[in-house]
Amino acid sequence: MVDLIPLRTANLGRWNRMVLKHDFELAFEHVARKLLEAKSRYRSVTARTRVPWAIIAVIHERESSQSWRANLAQGDPWDKPSIHVPRSRGPFGSWEDAAIDALVNCPPFTAKNTNWSIGGSLTMLEEYNGLGYQLIHHMASPYLWAGTNQYIKGKYIADGHFDPDAGDHQLGCAGLLRAMVKLDETIDDGWD
Repeated sequence: MVDLIPLRTANLGRWNRMVLKHDFELAFEHVARKLLEAKSRYRSVTARTRVPWAIIAVIHERESSQSWRANLAQGDPWDKPSIHVPRSRGPFGSWEDAAIDALVNCPPFTAKNTNWSIGGSLTMLEEYNGLGYQLIHHMASPYLWAGTNQYIKGKYIADGHFDPDAGDHQLGCAGLLRAMVKLDETIDDGWD
């Protein structure tokens, strides 16, 4: 079992020092607006999982560029059994059913999380993607920090395959959350 307290502390520190890279600011704002437009849909999943809707939204963006045809678990189509990790999930009757399954029944069992402070939320997001960046490579996860001053390079380019020179061109969850909070201040209610 991994002691997540140091990672929560590190992620909170990164959050406090985070600056969106200038070249990515407009992209963060654009995507944040799209995620906010779907707030009611994410809230329907929150009602069944207690996972904050903004966390579901940024996972949805990272896993599938907010495609409503893709499973929140790994971006595979939700109407067929998944082929990527977690494998053999589905088919499901809707995006919402697939999202609930991903949050309740798949590691890291996000719906069981009780620490939704910003440090806890960021650490849960990192767990959702995998702790390899922290445990093996001792670096900030691009899943969270891409597009910010907290990330430079290094990326898993496939399940289990790390390339130290690859850059992550997707927007990181932390930057997306920051952009969303800027547009909707109610998102950070309860964050420490």
